Amino acid sequence: MTALEKEIGSAITEATGSPFELEKSHSLGGGCIHTAQCIEGMDGRRFFIKQNRASLLASFEAEATALNKLAQSRTIRVPEPVATCQSGDACALVLEYLQMGRPGDPGWAEMGRQLARLHRVEAGQFGWEEDNWIGSSPQINGWRDDWVTFYAECRLQPQINCAREKGLRLSDAAALIDQLPGFFTRYTPAPSLLHGDLWSGNAGFLSDGTPVVYDPASYYGDSETDLAMTELFGGFPNSFYDGYASIRAIDPGY
Repeated sequence: MTALEKEIGSAITEATGSPFELEKSHSLGGGCIHTAQCIEGMDGRRFFIKQNRASLLASFEAEATALNKLAQSRTIRVPEPVATCQSGDACALVLEYLQMGRPGDPGWAEMGRQLARLHRVEAGQFGWEEDNWIGSSPQINGWRDDWVTFYAECRLQPQINCAREKGLRLSDAAALIDQLPGFFTRYTPAPSLLHGDLWSGNAGFLSDGTPVVYDPASYYGDSETDLAMTELFGGFPNSFYDGYASIRAIDPGY
């Protein structure tokens, strides 16, 4: 047993109030940033473990915060965060283990409806209580009173700066920032609770068909950003958007 596995067992014991003794584990595929595994205790309990180098512990803690916030909305299923821990040069996020299944149109429609209900959860400002991560990239947050300012200062400008640091020339970036208000003359979004990174790899279904989302990069923002992310790599069928629109109208300008 590795030092990290011992720390994981101690963290589970402390978080659940029930002693956890590791019996077996196996690696899981699908991740592009972290390594993942399923561990099982002597008592039959299973947990999903994400691991990476110790310097990424803060990103795991931010992910746990977002998962808790999404769970508290009681709108869409997420894996329950159990604990975070570190040992030496490695760290881990312990999550509830979920048995995944296959999607169907009724499930996709229900996911759309549940996302629409999530977007009805609103805050007084745009932003989040702390900076977090989207994938392996830092995500700047803070609070702003209007969406255009938040989107320009906390989303577009940091990406522009990052691109320039990597040697990319973006000659029209300043013009884009200056003209951004023109896209919102007839549309005033509310600060909705977002998943924040809702591409097809971060959404699925339990074995009973229940929709579930994971790996969030949450904040309060324009709900259209979640919808736009679903289109980035495709994979969400028309029934998903129909389900969404049955609960929360999609603006004609989307």
